[in-house]
Amino acid sequence: MKANEKLLNYLLRSLAVLVLLCSNAFAQEDAIDWNSLNEPQQRVLQQYQESWGSLDVARQHRLATGSARWVEMSGKDRAAAQERFTTWRSLSDDQRSGIRQSYREFQGLPRDERQRIRENYRRFKDLSPERRQQMRERFHNMTPDQKQRVRDHMRDRTRRQRDTAPQQRRRQSDGV
Repeated sequence: MKANEKLLNYLLRSLAVLVLLCSNAFAQEDAIDWNSLNEPQQRVLQQYQESWGSLDVARQHRLATGSARWVEMSGKDRAAAQERFTTWRSLSDDQRSGIRQSYREFQGLPRDERQRIRENYRRFKDLSPERRQQMRERFHNMTPDQKQRVRDHMRDRTRRQRDTAPQQRRRQSDGV
């Protein structure tokens, strides 16, 4: 149970990292010259200096983008990213494959559905650790039908909130 929860939590926390790891969206047609990287990026990517010219162009772009993000991160954010990367590397190939598949499925969802999932996750993360654990245990003990009803309820609640938000803003602007 705890291993599955940790894996799910990792997946949700690492969405941004997986974009860089799993997407070819950052691939460009032109190779990146090593000397075009700024000094901080070169320090981060130092281990690639000798082989940089022979790297796949898409990989050059992913590394350059990732190093630019790394340089901009605070120390706290770097430590958290390093921890997530260490966790990722410790996963089995099957676990990584499952996460990649879940990510592809998430990306295939309609935009509003992805937003709904993100909103629900943000609300969950705002809860106290004790309350999150209670909810995990309660959900874990549910039957598949009960779990589906909870998912449907959350989807419907998010849609209602999204649908009523424009009306509430109009009322506020009208002074009602």
